[in-house]
Amino acid sequence: MTITLTAQNTLPADGLAGTLIGRAWVPGQVAGPSPVVLRADGVFDLSERYSTLSQLLEAEVPLQAVRGIAGKRLGSVEELLANSGPHADPSKAFLLAPVDLQVIKAAGVTFAASMIERVIEEQAKGNPAKAESVRATVQQAIGENLRSIKPGSEQAARLKAVLIEQGLWSQYLEVGIGPDAEIFTKAPVLAAIGSGGEIGIHPKSEWNNPEPEVVLAVNSRGQIVGATLGNDVNLRDFEGRSALLLSKAKDNNASCAIGPFIRLFDEHFSLDDVRRCVVGLEVRGEDGYVLQGSSSMDQISRDPEDLAGQALNANHQYPDGFVLFLGTLFAPTEDRDHAGGGFTHKLGDQVSISSPLLGTLRNQVTHSSDAAPWTFGVGALLRNLAGRGLLSPDSH
Repeated sequence: MTITLTAQNTLPADGLAGTLIGRAWVPGQVAGPSPVVLRADGVFDLSERYSTLSQLLEAEVPLQAVRGIAGKRLGSVEELLANSGPHADPSKAFLLAPVDLQVIKAAGVTFAASMIERVIEEQAKGNPAKAESVRATVQQAIGENLRSIKPGSEQAARLKAVLIEQGLWSQYLEVGIGPDAEIFTKAPVLAAIGSGGEIGIHPKSEWNNPEPEVVLAVNSRGQIVGATLGNDVNLRDFEGRSALLLSKAKDNNASCAIGPFIRLFDEHFSLDDVRRCVVGLEVRGEDGYVLQGSSSMDQISRDPEDLAGQALNANHQYPDGFVLFLGTLFAPTEDRDHAGGGFTHKLGDQVSISSPLLGTLRNQVTHSSDAAPWTFGVGALLRNLAGRGLLSPDSH
């Protein structure tokens, strides 16, 4: 099976009514990436004013900046979507992940249900065969109604004292209901893949899953200017063996997918819409297996503004802005192959992450060692922009 992107299977439910921006690879004498906007009459290159998407989001009012640029038409929305993915024709424009110089951050353990699953991973030492019995023990001791506990509150502190006394306190409960959120770097700058691309699973992983999440776009001033979708591809066995393996569990070649587009906040879309949105997940295997689930943002334990503020503040700055995965409620526990084995990916799985106002992010599973190597880093971007004359003193 191969993924073919269309307007019908990619765009939000209201089509092009929102302000959708992203990035595209633009062919030419010197080909390279440009920020783009989607309009009813096509996809338009905005690099005549803003050489990177990061620069665009640093504008005083990004929404007005986008609306004030005519841009150069690259083709229809349908044409760029059809040419996007691992088999794109480089002689034509194709879409990339809608992020460039922004740091890719992620918040973990932000939902009570997934927090319990992280505790189970830890207790099971990354062994999926032990997870079911550990799950029963943990849920009996902790319960499942942790959403009512405000992180960092006196109630949370009392629960922590009780669980420590019982020998059941966990590092995941610390970041789940303690005062400090877990904020980590998901992937290097420019390493994310976009919709239609292949997502990479470490070949030694035997217990892994997709993590469907809303991703905030935040500029250097801490302003949340829009949102998109992401797949925080996760290796449950690696992280379960040791929290010190988090970087190996989270950051591998092609292990971060973002897209399809950033929807800027405007008259019809706001942070309150993000707070209310439901993120759907579907996994379809080449063996006919189908997994479906969802993550409701109204179940999150920490508000998106709080998480963004814990990432960027007086103690930490991001001069080119950042994007922030908000975490997921969804943690698949159903057995795929045999009783007690739980869920894990197989090669060729097609993963769709969707939300009505953000569209659908579509990717296919391969091993991280077999995905296209990541070669276009910051140095390559700077050389490319210079070669295209987009680093002039007059550029924004």
